[in-house]
Amino acid sequence: MRIAVIDGQGGGIGKSIVEKLRKELPDDVPIIALGTNVAATSLMLKAGANEGASGENAIVYNVPKVDIILGAIGIIVANSMMGELTPLMAEAIGSSPAKKILIPVNKCNIEVAGVMNETLPQHIDNAIYIVKKHISQ
Repeated sequence: MRIAVIDGQGGGIGKSIVEKLRKELPDDVPIIALGTNVAATSLMLKAGANEGASGENAIVYNVPKVDIILGAIGIIVANSMMGELTPLMAEAIGSSPAKKILIPVNKCNIEVAGVMNETLPQHIDNAIYIVKKHISQ
């Protein structure tokens, strides 16, 4: 089971996801940090990701090779994150056979109807719960 965490811009959401995954999952579950930029990847590596890579090619190359992808909902939208997430990245992520667990962040002109108004840490906790449930199946 390989998990990819994808983030960009400041990398704060990815960092939080990786930290919580590390606390909740066994150490032998590999976490791959995929950042749209080096700063985001670096933060996720410091938070406990096993390995990391940055940029369009790294994301496109790695997403078909993982079992679970976690990130803010914007990772499946072309030109989100102020243009950092390219159309090719969004297509690769969306087309990946991996289970996608997306955090509903109301940015990038995306608002998900029916999602409870919770804090970002609560949404991340919910995502971690889904990962644990998926791994135990």
